[in-house]
Amino acid sequence: MSKVLFITGAGRGLGVDIAREALKAGHRVVATGRRPEQVVEALGGEQDNLLATALDITDLENAHAAVREAVDRFGRIDVLVNNAANFYAGYFEEISDAQMRQQIETNLFGPMNVTRAVLPVMRRQRDGHIITVSSIAGLVGQEFCVAYAAAKFGVEGWMESLRFDVEPFGIRTTVVEPGFFRTELLVDASTSWAELSVDDYAERTAATKAAWQSMNGQQAGDPAKLARALLAVAELPEPPQRFVAGSDAIPTAEAKAKELLAQAEASRELGADLAHDDAA
Repeated sequence: MSKVLFITGAGRGLGVDIAREALKAGHRVVATGRRPEQVVEALGGEQDNLLATALDITDLENAHAAVREAVDRFGRIDVLVNNAANFYAGYFEEISDAQMRQQIETNLFGPMNVTRAVLPVMRRQRDGHIITVSSIAGLVGQEFCVAYAAAKFGVEGWMESLRFDVEPFGIRTTVVEPGFFRTELLVDASTSWAELSVDDYAERTAATKAAWQSMNGQQAGDPAKLARALLAVAELPEPPQRFVAGSDAIPTAEAKAKELLAQAEASRELGADLAHDDAA
């Protein structure tokens, strides 16, 4: 059955693959980006089932305008794919306060803005599916990723809790945790490096930055295959609340789960018996 998908960050990277695969499958697609002409070009030109519209996800009013345009064109929105994101890389003391705030503004408040705009449409329909692309870095902290992980851990908590708000209206939620895929996250247009410099970190910063840069274009994951998997998730009558994607991500998530269980058990002696003595 044809669905209407509203996809953010569809001008490059994974967003292009999701939009392309959705169009190929016969869905109607609202493909958004800061430059709609770039979106159209990336998807092979104008198409009857394609609406390319401008969207800066950090601008709530812009998000509402894009949603109105989508509904005017296609009448509904069945699936929201919060995909747009960027990456501020560096050690905490070298990431400026402004950079940290910009990272969270884009990667956490950005999808929140778009979801705020889409939810009234889905509530009226009493149907919908919100898919938000997080990262395995939303489950597991990594070196050089404090800003990115802070935003993605926030995405995880928001999406896990949002489920309870919207389930009564027939709206499902899925948070996606990809590992390393050959997207454009590590290209200059998506990655910003720490703008401060602290001597104690200098040697590690140089080596780690070089390692990240060398990884671009070498990641094992195929974004076209991930796009097809996400469309399969969107077709499920009962989609998963969490979708871990990639042969690297799944064992990482399993290890994290085991680590949490071990930490909970290690806390039992000091952490379990902390109630008031008069508690029933």
